[in-house]
Order: sequence, then C-alpha cells, then structure tokens
Amino acid sequence: MTDSLFTPFSLRETTVPNRIMLSPMCQYSAEEGMPNEWHRVHLGTRAVGGAGVVMTEATGVERRGRITPGCLGIWSDEQAEALEPITAFVRSQGALPAIQLAHAGRKASHAPPSEGGHALPIDHDEGWETISATDEPYPDEEPAATRRMDADDVADVVDAFAAAAERSLSAGFEIAEVHAAHGYLLHQFLSPVTNDRDDEYGGSFENRTRLVREVVEAVRGVWPDDKPVFVRISATDWLPDRNSWDVDDSVRLAPLLAEAGADLIDVSGGGIHPDQQLPNSGPGYQVPYAEAIREGTDVPVAAVGGITEPTHADALVRNGRADLVALGREMLRHPYWPLEAAHELGAEIEWPVQYRRGRFE
Repeated sequence: MTDSLFTPFSLRETTVPNRIMLSPMCQYSAEEGMPNEWHRVHLGTRAVGGAGVVMTEATGVERRGRITPGCLGIWSDEQAEALEPITAFVRSQGALPAIQLAHAGRKASHAPPSEGGHALPIDHDEGWETISATDEPYPDEEPAATRRMDADDVADVVDAFAAAAERSLSAGFEIAEVHAAHGYLLHQFLSPVTNDRDDEYGGSFENRTRLVREVVEAVRGVWPDDKPVFVRISATDWLPDRNSWDVDDSVRLAPLLAEAGADLIDVSGGGIHPDQQLPNSGPGYQVPYAEAIREGTDVPVAAVGGITEPTHADALVRNGRADLVALGREMLRHPYWPLEAAHELGAEIEWPVQYRRGRFE
C-alpha cells in the first residue's frame, strides 16, 4: 500500500502520526533564552492543528550561539524546565515535540528582522563576540567581531550540544534535530566558503565534516535508542561561481551522518553568504535536493521550500520523494493546515474534541 501524507511513519521505536512537520521558525520573542506564553501558544496551536511533528525554532545550545537576543535557548536547566509544559501539551494533542539544537557561530549577535537584522557589535548593549571556523565575520555593514575557534572552543561546542540534548530530553522532547544549515556554525565548518582552516577541522571534505559528525555522535550518545535524531543541512550554498558546498557534497555527507547516529536528514539550502544565488523559488523549489539525498543514500529525508498545497505535499510522499514534509511560512499563515489538508485529501484525522463542531462535513 502506497504511503501518503497521513500515513504514520516510524523511526527507531518512535511513530510520527503523519508526515507533516512544523519547520523551525524563529520567533524572536524570548528573553535570555527563556520560553514564554508566546512559545506555548505558537507551538501548541500547531499541535492542535494536526501536525505530526512540532519543532521549536533554532534553540541556542550556548548563550553566544543565539542568532539574536530574542532567540530561544537551552543552555540552562531553568530553560528546560520552562519548556516542559509546552512539550506536555504538544504530546497531549497527539503530536511529537521536537527541538532544533543550534549554534549561530558568526551569524550570532544580530538584531531581529523587525529591527533591521543588522549585526550587533560587542560595544552594543546587546551584542557579543561571535565564534566560527574562520575569523572573517559574516558580511554586514558593521559586522560583529568574530574569533576563529581553537581546539578548546571546538570541544566546548560539542559538549554544549550534548548537554543541550540531555536538557531537551528532560524537558520532554521526543526528537532532537542538530542544526547544520543556513550558514550557522556547523555549516560554517562544512562549507569551503567559510572554512579556511588548516587543522583537522579544515581543508579536506573529511576534515570539514568532522565537527558536525562529532556533534551528531555526541547528541546520539545521550539521546535514547528508541528516539530519533534529525540533522538539518543546507544541501547547497547556492554559490555556483565559487568553491562552495553543493548537492554532491550533501549526498556524500548523508550516510556519514547516518553512521554518526542521524535517522533523518532535514534538507534545506543556502544561508552561508549574502551573495547566494537563489533558484526560482516556486512551489517545492528545494524538493530536488531532498530527493537527490534520498535516492543517493537511502537515508530518510524531510523536504521543505514553498510547499503550500495538500495535493503537492501528498504527492511528495506518495512518489517517494520525501518521508516528511516540513512547512514553515505556510504553517504561520494557516496553523490548522493539516486538518484542512486531511479534508481535501479525504483522509481520516482525529480532531481535538473541543473543535469537532468545526469539522468539515
């Protein structure tokens, strides 16, 4: 029987009730990394709306790893405790709570988009020094100071991801995702655009992929055997005119991530440099990247990028192009998209008892 958008999907001993995942979307609403009522309602609403996986925004494993001062964090036990009621509610609605563990590297210390998105230098009230594979800051009008990471820094980052995963487990999350995409720290090590090192973490493909493999191994080492670990990658830098990370590199990386303990690759693209050459961003414009990884490696994938129509999302699963379908902006616009999609596709889905009067006839 052909899998569809509303067919359950099992990874290890964890079953996702359907193939719809809320893609991580920054909310810029935390203070010192602490979740609040906004996060509870934002994530809880998507669980009520029928998503199979409800994933947090990029959640900093270190204070200096946040993209902006308003980004969520899990570098303290207090943050983990504050997330517990949120994960409990998401589970109560039949969805799986997931967390994206992240470190922004040289793209940290930025203002939120609503305030211009510019870099916040160290002498700014809310700015801080950033760290990266390189000492070249992210290109900006007034870039934040960036320090090249030494061996101790690398070890600290690996430990921070592991500690954050342990806190995530105590907070009730069922899935941990390692963020290695969109030009953030782990992507900065992967891409030759930003990795100019000559040590064991730079130069060759093996060396440039070493840190992300070590992070995945560290997260897998503290995550239960019955629960999945995802990794989000940028399949390409979208910089074809220079030496950069591309889809062939991603196909080569995927089985190494699986060997390190990843159960699914969440496939996105771009973010390493503002000169990126975006493809025609029509419906499903990034799906071919996920499909290439799935076909080239047999590792399960999530597809993302301009997916808005239920029939399109369903076809991606039915045709074996993706195992999960991640919706970001569409789920911001339509938090009950899964309920409406089930109606359009003629699929049975359990509505919250409080909302059953609103079911389609």
